Amino acid sequence: MSALVFATTRDTIANYVEALFLVYTILIFIRVLMSWFTRIPYYPWLDAVLNFVREVTDPYLNLFRRFIPILRIGPAGLDLSPIVAIFVLLIVQRIVVSAIAG
Repeated sequence: MSALVFATTRDTIANYVEALFLVYTILIFIRVLMSWFTRIPYYPWLDAVLNFVREVTDPYLNLFRRFIPILRIGPAGLDLSPIVAIFVLLIVQRIVVSAIAG
């Protein structure tokens, strides 16, 4: 029986982790865009995608929504939690990726 050897280095793993952080950041941006459009036509596949984005990003964003109130601008409100969440995510990304890469 031969041994299966994976050609992974620390840099390769760091690149994968960095890509995961990038995907999550993009999902947060999609979540922000979803909040801007209130009248999205219903399609089953689109609803499934939007529910996936909500279920993946809302637990992380809710951490910041507890501490950052919605900024009231007349009848509308501005949620600043995604900005802070992305900023924290970028800081954590740099720390984790540099720790993995060495």
